[in-house]
Amino acid sequence: MAEAAVGKKVLDTGWLAARSTEVALTGVQLTTTQPPASDPDLDPAAPWIHAAVPGTVLGTLLKNQLIPDPFYGLNNQAIVDIADAGREYYTFWFFTAFQCPPSGNQHVTLNFRGINYSAEMYLNGHKEVLPKGMFRRHTIDITDILHPDGNNLLAVLVHPTDHPGRIPPQGGQGGDHEIGKDVATQYVEGWDWMCPIRDRNTGIWDEVSISITGPVNITDPHLVSTFHDDFKRSYLHCTLQLENKSSWVADCTLKIQVSTELEGNIFSVEHLQSYAITIPPDSDLEYTIPPLFFYKPKLWWPNGMGKQSLYNVEISVDVKGFGESDSWSHHFGFRKIESTIDHSTGGRIFKVNGEPIFIRGGNWILSDGLLRLTKKRYMTDIKFHADMNFNMLRCWGGGLAERPDFYHFCDVYGLMVWQEFWITGDVDGRGIPVSNPNGPLDHDLFLLCARDTVKLLRNYASLALWVGGNEQVPPIDINKALKNDLKLHPMFVSNQASKSEKHLSEESTDPSKYLDGTRVYVQGSMWDGFANGKGDFTDGPYEIQYPESFFKDSFYKYGFNPEVGSVGIPVAATIRATMPPEGWSIPIFKKRIDGYIEEVPNPIWDYHKFIPYSKPGKVHDQIELYGHPKDLDDFCEKVAQLVNYVQYRALLEGWTSFMWTKFTGVLIWKTQNPWTGLRGQFYDHLHDQTAGFYGCRCAAEPIHVQLNLASYFIEVVNTTADELTDVAVEISVWDLDGGSPYYKVTEKIVVPPKKVKQIIEMKYPKMKDAKPVYFLLLKLFRLSDKGILSRNFYWLHLPGKDYKLLEEYQQKSIPLRVYSEISVSGIRHKLKMTVENKSKKSLTKSVHPVSTIDLVGDVSGSHDIGKETTQEGNESGSLWRKIRSGLSIARSNDNSRTLEVNGTDSGVAFFLHFSVHASGSATAKEKYNDTRILPVHYSDNYFSLTPGEKTAIDISFEAPPGSSPRVVLRGWNHHLDHAVVI
Repeated sequence: MAEAAVGKKVLDTGWLAARSTEVALTGVQLTTTQPPASDPDLDPAAPWIHAAVPGTVLGTLLKNQLIPDPFYGLNNQAIVDIADAGREYYTFWFFTAFQCPPSGNQHVTLNFRGINYSAEMYLNGHKEVLPKGMFRRHTIDITDILHPDGNNLLAVLVHPTDHPGRIPPQGGQGGDHEIGKDVATQYVEGWDWMCPIRDRNTGIWDEVSISITGPVNITDPHLVSTFHDDFKRSYLHCTLQLENKSSWVADCTLKIQVSTELEGNIFSVEHLQSYAITIPPDSDLEYTIPPLFFYKPKLWWPNGMGKQSLYNVEISVDVKGFGESDSWSHHFGFRKIESTIDHSTGGRIFKVNGEPIFIRGGNWILSDGLLRLTKKRYMTDIKFHADMNFNMLRCWGGGLAERPDFYHFCDVYGLMVWQEFWITGDVDGRGIPVSNPNGPLDHDLFLLCARDTVKLLRNYASLALWVGGNEQVPPIDINKALKNDLKLHPMFVSNQASKSEKHLSEESTDPSKYLDGTRVYVQGSMWDGFANGKGDFTDGPYEIQYPESFFKDSFYKYGFNPEVGSVGIPVAATIRATMPPEGWSIPIFKKRIDGYIEEVPNPIWDYHKFIPYSKPGKVHDQIELYGHPKDLDDFCEKVAQLVNYVQYRALLEGWTSFMWTKFTGVLIWKTQNPWTGLRGQFYDHLHDQTAGFYGCRCAAEPIHVQLNLASYFIEVVNTTADELTDVAVEISVWDLDGGSPYYKVTEKIVVPPKKVKQIIEMKYPKMKDAKPVYFLLLKLFRLSDKGILSRNFYWLHLPGKDYKLLEEYQQKSIPLRVYSEISVSGIRHKLKMTVENKSKKSLTKSVHPVSTIDLVGDVSGSHDIGKETTQEGNESGSLWRKIRSGLSIARSNDNSRTLEVNGTDSGVAFFLHFSVHASGSATAKEKYNDTRILPVHYSDNYFSLTPGEKTAIDISFEAPPGSSPRVVLRGWNHHLDHAVVI
């Protein structure tokens, strides 16, 4: 039989599962004489079912429809909890068969990258115990127990955590906190944003693989880049472990190749080096490759600061008399991350490649509460965060040590990562009731998992820092050990080696010989430059706010807020898709004696952790500002999305207004939910974005124009390293009648790098005839070519007023023209949708707007620099170009469409948004039929266009095979489902 090729084979198909109490056979029997049938469907009486590996027991049961979807409605309440059923109920066998013939010259290992919580592994009748710990890798040499005919039977008996805990009637943060006694994820006992996970994530939850090597294998290479001469000179360092499993001396050639992609599939090889190494029999050798020199390497930058350049590092070892014995590769980013406490603000500051980075990002729990973690889902998750212009994600301590696929896409899209270890204040000594003050029971196990996690993740450019725990520090001995293990190499200590330009030879130890040594370790999320820096509960708040509050100096005292959160209701389609009809009722609005409104949700919303849009005693209801919602669509689709947009744009703009003068960063709690929750999210569990997503995208632009909602001064934000010159701001106010009573273009302005500059007061609200509700459009543009650098659209009301006039504005009929360019490749669709507001512009004769095109190509126009004009009355309606009634779709060629929607009014096309649907009706008699195609990536959405404006929106998605995708446009005053059918 031919030898298998050297390399890794992932075992992710063909798995079966069965509850242990229903299997009478032993592991030896299962993997020798009495294996289960390969197709359990042929024997319904057998206990075996198709398994989800990687995945959890609950995921497997759901896959086989043996439990209802725990994230739908109140289904989770019907699923048996481990506390009631006992650990044996969720103790499961997992079984598979794989092909791998034995060979006298090859060695084979079986690898488990994550099991929760412990297991016994049986292969061809041989047993191996896989010790406890959710965040440790298991590697078993199976060379001598492979079956002679190459057909191998594998069974794994997986046990839940030792202390799964019990969920108190009132719920709580981490249930009864018993889960904290183990080294496992803690959110599974439930939180104020999460339902309890009934099996506590028991299962083979991460990748299973076999690795085939020759006599020598490569283990855990550590890549480090160092820099000199202001980043002109760089060295790539690498230390790795080589293991000779043979009984003879191995004469080896170790090769390293470093290449970079130039264009398409053309690569440039930057280095190709080889080294002769001799390894004694049955021994391990740590080898440090001589540093490789690079002149001006392409640097990796965070999102918004530059390109995410990645080099492909390939390492292989050839053994004399055998050939290639093992190989390893990794995409590596040359970059240097420094982090210190900023003395002027007290906040922690991050520098990448010497440049300070103002942090605007979010808190991340995990992608899915049943650990259905796929590359495709990770890619969507991380790209969504990059699309919001975020530059950091915090992996919260009650969640996961995130997986390599997560970090790979953070490298690709430029999201720096703050990775916490598995400590939370709620569970580890600070919760109610207080429990586990000394953290997990087995401190050695915790440190073993921590060190193994560091080795797994340390080569990713996006990994920015390690943190001991959430709102808590680890126990004294663990904290001391982590500080020692993760101490910085001298070349990475800020203001020392990096400033003194020491040559590498002056350093006693190569930096790649450290466990890490390149990133700081901070003991807790509210210590040492985060929150008040002392561990007091000074993060938050976590509820609705008045938008102007975020701009006030009194809102938050400290330099870096690691958690501040608010609302997050999804669109109505998501509510219908994830809840039965009794969950479609909107909250009851109860007016209190003090005038505040209390929103009382239905039981399903309450179970899904709904955050109200009011805070009685502090914040009046922000939904009611627009009028009382009539139904679910009115509440979710229209009003709540308006508030989501305003709330999160204001949060980030308010923080950015104090950039470097008071704040060094902010992380929003949270960006998404690992289930169908109704709070703190910018996209839902089905991957549909809320309007808050696009409010963040707007506010976090690297170059941005904004209105300070507290002072009503217009500000220009420049987070980049370059001075912003030869620019101006166009200010236009639009009323509900389609007129523009206020218009101004500023003088030429200059904004220094990494500064916020106050430009001019927006005076319209103080004018005698100011309208109670109005729209404000700000455009920051280059004077040289009129190109727009930033565009920001607000809807505002005068002090003491509300937005109820917008209710009748829904009846406006605004003419639109939509051009579409379509590209289809298999199931992948890419579209460019250009939307034009065909209303007649209503400005005074002396005023010419900068551009009617939003961020599309070159523009032209003249300017009245510094001149302010006002207009009273309404000139709209009289000069409208008549277009035919109804809808017209004209094909100019196979890949383009033009759609025209007639309208009889002039004004702003307000709060337009696209969605993509498969063919089919939107409702069904017995169950809601969700026609949306998800996920979809939009370059912008929930946008508004003033008369004469047009904007181009890029849309990309994968359509189900055989579907006929429809791109639908809706809006506040655009109610017809006008669609482009692809």
